[in-house]
Amino acid sequence: MGELLLIRHGETTWSASKRHTSYTDLALTPDGERQARALHPMLAGRRLAAVLTSPCARAVRTAQLAGLTPTATDNDLAEWNYGEVEGRTTADVRADHPGWNLWTDGCPGGESPSEVGQRLDRVLTRLRPLLDHGTVAVVGHAHSLRVLTARWLDLSPSAGALFWLETATVSALGHEHGRPVIRRWNQPAPPAPATGTARATRY
Repeated sequence: MGELLLIRHGETTWSASKRHTSYTDLALTPDGERQARALHPMLAGRRLAAVLTSPCARAVRTAQLAGLTPTATDNDLAEWNYGEVEGRTTADVRADHPGWNLWTDGCPGGESPSEVGQRLDRVLTRLRPLLDHGTVAVVGHAHSLRVLTARWLDLSPSAGALFWLETATVSALGHEHGRPVIRRWNQPAPPAPATGTARATRY
């Protein structure tokens, strides 16, 4: 069975300012596009059985800039529906609702943890037959990919809170002795090589 590669999209203006972004279809910032291009060397040469993306432009564009050719978009890979929390930071929400926790409380007018878990379970059900044919890449969003990881490990959706995931990173899920495991997590692109020739030090 192949690996399941999880790729979070590059930076947007709202991800940079820690604002919850689900159905608002923001474009990548110039830095986000640079981050996505920088993933290309990490993924080049990988033989992929399939590449699935969230329908959001920021995920599709990240896949393209990283050198991937999406084979399908999957609506169930969309980010957690934040409802009334959309566009707000956690600190802002907690000013009105002290102690609010996305991972246990969900979002008013949006999704609960169990609802997000149910649709990511559907994603995994569709992905597992593809993994029989090789590695599959999924390009999506921070919270939904964290829930997907929790469900891969047979943990509750709320356990996704344990898996910090930054923009434009690559993670890999797989198996060890038949058990689902995390093989790599939250790997950014390597630094770009320095340009120019360093001047030799004189002694």
